[in-house]
Amino acid sequence: MVLKENKNNADGKEEKTDSPDTPETDEQKNSDEGNNPEGKDYHKGVEDQLNAEKDKVLRLSAEFENFKKRKQREIDDFKKFANETVFRQLLSVVDNLERAIGSATDALEETSLLEGVKLTHKELLKLFESFSVKPVEAENQPFDPNFHQAVTHAQNNDVPDNTVTDVLQKGYLLHDRLLRPAMVVVSKRVETQTQEPTEEE
Repeated sequence: MVLKENKNNADGKEEKTDSPDTPETDEQKNSDEGNNPEGKDYHKGVEDQLNAEKDKVLRLSAEFENFKKRKQREIDDFKKFANETVFRQLLSVVDNLERAIGSATDALEETSLLEGVKLTHKELLKLFESFSVKPVEAENQPFDPNFHQAVTHAQNNDVPDNTVTDVLQKGYLLHDRLLRPAMVVVSKRVETQTQEPTEEE
């Protein structure tokens, strides 16, 4: 009987010594991973990579939006200025009609031919207006090299310097784009030379 009890005690001691070899729980594993510096570095690297990919996606999205806007502006500009060449060529027709009207109005009577020319000129200007073609304001305006082309200067003290005094050929705009600058005469003030008396010593 004594031998059996000693044997049981010995077996119990052996069972107790086996208990430290039991598998670790999930909590213990998680705590070990949390304390592991290599695990932290891995998570930080993944987060950095995700942030970098997010930035790439945002940049690509912004670039695509800018591309769409730029293409839409190009399409709008093409629609607005598609007829630019045609209107530029029609300007010479308008010039000739205006010259014909100007030379014919010197006569005392207006003939039916002159009336027809005036109607044609009026219809052309109406067509221009429907397509946003309008004349450049020039006469009695300050000279603007963006819209006016100075042909010559005329000395004139009645108006401020660099003022358009005469329009030799009308300029035209298509929307906000210059089709042709106005050919103008620009004023230049006459300088009066005043001789100062010299002081005698």
